Amino acid sequence: MSEINDAIQRIHRYTDSYDFMERTREGLSPLIVCVACNGGIQGKEANENIPETADEIAESAHAAYEAGASMVHVHARDPRDLTQCARDPEPWHELLYKIRQCCPDIIINATTGGGPGMTMEERLSSLEAGPEMASLNLSPDMSKFHLKERKAPLPNPRPAIDIDECVPFSYGQIHQFAAEMKKRGIKPELEAYHSGCGWVVKYLIENDLLGKPYWIQTVMGSQTGSFPTVENVLQLLKEFPEGALWLCSAIGPYQLPLTTLSTLLGGHVRVGLEDNVYYSRGRKAKSNAELVQRAVRIAGELNREIATPAQTREILGLSRLPSHYEPQSVQEAL
Repeated sequence: MSEINDAIQRIHRYTDSYDFMERTREGLSPLIVCVACNGGIQGKEANENIPETADEIAESAHAAYEAGASMVHVHARDPRDLTQCARDPEPWHELLYKIRQCCPDIIINATTGGGPGMTMEERLSSLEAGPEMASLNLSPDMSKFHLKERKAPLPNPRPAIDIDECVPFSYGQIHQFAAEMKKRGIKPELEAYHSGCGWVVKYLIENDLLGKPYWIQTVMGSQTGSFPTVENVLQLLKEFPEGALWLCSAIGPYQLPLTTLSTLLGGHVRVGLEDNVYYSRGRKAKSNAELVQRAVRIAGELNREIATPAQTREILGLSRLPSHYEPQSVQEAL
């Protein structure tokens, strides 16, 4: 335990030149690989390998787990319309149960970002299923994009659509989400889209809504977020509070270079079909596991071990005992 705690301390100063040289000589801490399996917007119309049903998501999570992912970030879909996110707890109970059945000790991280057109109450419904971690957006989320036509024989076919919306996360709503997570013993994953999010992290700390180590994800390349450049990543890191750990994600073609940067600098990585449907230029990814395998291979070339779920739990200060889930029918019977 003390060795892991020492490693955590060594990677706090990500932009410090002397610290970089020291940790390069002594060896970096184990790399946490988070797989973002699906997402709340695109589906099989964008890449036929994106999992949608609970069984598909659990199967994809298991393959990524076998490839080296110690954390899975998921969006439950509405089983009546797979183009939509789940808007109530029942699909979440089913999904988390199925993931735990095939991934005994993986850390389960649920979204509260949801998808287009959802209310804030619907976005919060994932917490009722009891994930170990949950995403927490730190700013309004404005986006404009075109979704391809979803053709039969895919379930729930629909025409192409254009979406233009803003999810209005305010200080009060973020406070509410963080308070709900604290009450339920769920560790927040703080989604930082730009430098202004640092003010919100400061607010949450001052209001005793976060505990160390803070787990902050730099989300690079989302619309109205920071441009996905090395310069902007480094600036965000300079603004992290003491006691913060870094998870890097990036959208589309920026995923590979910026997660590699994070691996090199001592941060951690998120890869998967939620953020990037391609493996290389013009070639779609075959699975989430394929993207995890590449991250693991790159880490090996950089002399960095992959964190096991047990090590990830220690690094993040989570319970050593994985969460336990029962099918919804069993819960109702109780």
